[in-house]
Formats: sequence, C-alpha cells, structure tokens
Amino acid sequence: MEKSKVLVVGGAGFIGRRLVAASLAQGHPTFVLMRSEIGVDVDKVQTLLSFKAKGARLVEASLDDHAGLVAAVRQVDVVVSALSGTYIRSQVKLVEAIKEAGNVKRFLPSEFGMDPSKMEHALAPGRITFDDKMEVRRAIEAASIPHTYISCNCFAAYFCPNLGQIGTLLPPKDKVRVYGDGNVKVIFVDEDDAATYIIKTLDDPRTLNKSIYLRPSENILSQSDLIVKWENLSGNVLEKIYIPADEFLASMKGFWQSIRNGTHLPHFLRRLPDKL
Repeated sequence: MEKSKVLVVGGAGFIGRRLVAASLAQGHPTFVLMRSEIGVDVDKVQTLLSFKAKGARLVEASLDDHAGLVAAVRQVDVVVSALSGTYIRSQVKLVEAIKEAGNVKRFLPSEFGMDPSKMEHALAPGRITFDDKMEVRRAIEAASIPHTYISCNCFAAYFCPNLGQIGTLLPPKDKVRVYGDGNVKVIFVDEDDAATYIIKTLDDPRTLNKSIYLRPSENILSQSDLIVKWENLSGNVLEKIYIPADEFLASMKGFWQSIRNGTHLPHFLRRLPDKL
C-alpha cells in the first residue's frame, strides 16, 4: 500500500523531531513546516536542515499565514501537529487551513500526553493546556475533519530520570521528595517508541476518528517503583521526604503564580534545596 504523505508541524521540537524521524523511517514522504516563528533558534534550524538531508521536504509557512498554510496542507494526505505551549491554541488556525484545503485524510493534533477529555480536575497551569486542547478538538469535530487523538500519558524523559521530582531533570543524590504515599500508578512511555506508534496509526483504518492510548504494561509504575529501581541500579538508598497529598495540592494552587511573580516557592520546595 502506498504510504500517505505526511506534514509535521512543530517538527523541530521535543516530540516533533521524533515524529519526523519515525515518518521517514517508515517510508512516508515527509514534509516539515518551517515556521518563521522559530526565529534565530540555531538548534531548530540545524534540526530542520538535518531532516532535509535525510529526505524530508521543508515547506515554509507561518501560523499567521492562512494562504501559506493551505498551500502546505494541499501537498499532503496527513497532518501531524507537535506544537506545544502557547502554540496549542494556535492549532485552530491549522484546523481552518485543513478545512479549506479539503484534501486531508487524517489530522493528529498535538496532544500526546494525558487525555484532556479526562482531566477536568487538573490544576493550573496544566488545566489551561488541557482546556486549549479541548478547544482544538471541538474545532476539529465541528469542521468534520478526519482525526486521531493520541494519549501517551507520561513521557519517560521528563519523569523517570528525576524520579518524579519537580523542578529538575536530574536524579536526586541523597534525598527524594515523595508525593502522597508514592504508590499511585502512572504510565511512562519512551518518546521514540511513542513516535513510532503514532506514525503507525496514520494509515490504519482502525484508528480513524478514535482516541488511541499507549499503555505498555511493563511501564505502569508508581513513584515508589521508580525510586526502588534507581536505588537498585545506583546501590544508594535515598532518604524519603513524604509530602502529604493535601499539602502538595494546596501549595500548588499558588505555586505557578509565585513563580511568575518571582516571589516564594511552596515551603516544602523552598526548604529542600539546602538539603539536597
């Protein structure tokens, strides 16, 4: 079967570059949107040029350039978005371009984490991102655009090396903060594996207009499980500092505002750096 032509938007980002690599590896004619928004980010420009050297086609367009987006979309069969952060809501512009182009067989919006339709209880700032993703979903469905939603749960690179610690990507040396009782199970997914499976959904009729959950059974672990694995690997037993769930949740309500204002951290985060 002939492989779909794929356009990746946000292809120079953390998950985007993996999606581009997986698309090329699986034999899809791969197009990467080269947005003016990347500005003078040398790393991203070099990443895009490396994709071009491997056979990807770079297509210039901006999220604010509707005609350019429509022209880019008309060259492909499938659009995969890997936009993040403040650009999540901007995917509505991409939806409008896809609707006008009228040729796209499948659109995968940038989700890839927790299923936003099940995250009504989330606190800010995560709640803001989930709300933005749901707005994009509503736009997709209102436009009757064929789609697939992907939930990868937790990317391992963000949550495993630091044993679930907030504010660092490095493993603790002596002490570790344990949130709640540390026994809540979550699903960790390797980012390269996620990209491989995401691209495999593109031409699969079973995934059309469906939500797909990536849940490797061996990767369903608690924070305590992660800590034990690290202790076994390192040969070093860490001191556990338990943060009660109610204390953690209460402090998080003001945490992000305090960070933006440059004021104070929750007291259990404020006191720990001196001990670590």
